[in-house]
Amino acid sequence: MTSKDPSFRWPLALWPLRIAVVTLVLITEIARPLYRPLVQWFSGLALVKQLDPVIGSLPRLAVLILFAVPFAVAEPLKIYALVLIAKGRLVVGLTIIVFAYLMSFVLVERIFHAGREKLLTYNWFKWLMERVEVVRHWSHEIASTIAKRVRRILQIA
Repeated sequence: MTSKDPSFRWPLALWPLRIAVVTLVLITEIARPLYRPLVQWFSGLALVKQLDPVIGSLPRLAVLILFAVPFAVAEPLKIYALVLIAKGRLVVGLTIIVFAYLMSFVLVERIFHAGREKLLTYNWFKWLMERVEVVRHWSHEIASTIAKRVRRILQIA
């Protein structure tokens, strides 16, 4: 089947990507409350409070690089960890995913919040963040629907 074949369905072809995105968003939403105390503690450190205005005062390219480097490490690590878990290497996969989420929640989010205004001056970045919000909203809707179905099944059982 090709994309020119009328029976070819892009939505069907995109299901693996959708499943991966929903899985990562679900893990993020499950993990976020677990990490929240750590993030709050980290954000409250005097050094971090002093760094926020410094990051915000940097040129936008410097903020972008500061944001992109840990992001470029953490996000692929999350996917790699899911692959390891799927292959049965649970302990290694969980260790990597915990590390990647710590990096995301503690470092990447902190840099993003400190340099948000500068990052959003890039039109492509602003466009991308708008798309991320659309995907996040869509994923939450799917997760909510799944949760309702699971609750209904559990009530029946």
